[in-house]
Amino acid sequence: MHELSLCERLLDLLQEESRRHAFRRVTRIRLAVGQFACVDPDALRFAFDVVRRDTLADGAAVEIDQPPGLVWCEDCGCERRVPERLAPCPACGGLRLSPRGGDELTLVELEVA
Repeated sequence: MHELSLCERLLDLLQEESRRHAFRRVTRIRLAVGQFACVDPDALRFAFDVVRRDTLADGAAVEIDQPPGLVWCEDCGCERRVPERLAPCPACGGLRLSPRGGDELTLVELEVA
C-alpha cells in the first residue's frame, strides 16, 4: 500500500509548511487525486488517519477531489474524457491521444489554525 508512504510525505510537507508559516494545527486539507494517479482515495484516507495521529493534522478534515482522465485526440482535434488510461477516443475511436489530466496528486488547499 503505497498510500501510506504518500501520507507520510504529506505529513512531512505539512510540518515543513508549519515551520515556514508558523501555524500549529491543520484543520482541513483538500487533495486532488486524479483518476489515473494509481492512488485509491479510500486507502489514502485510511493511511492519513493512521499517520496523522498525535500530529499537527490530528482530527483534520480530509476532502479528496477526483479529476477525470482527460486526453487530447490528435485524430478529431478535441479534448475528451476517457474511462481508462489506454482507452481509445470515445468520439472517433482514435488512438493518437495525449494525456491532459487525471494523473495529478496535489495538495490543493490547506486550512490552518
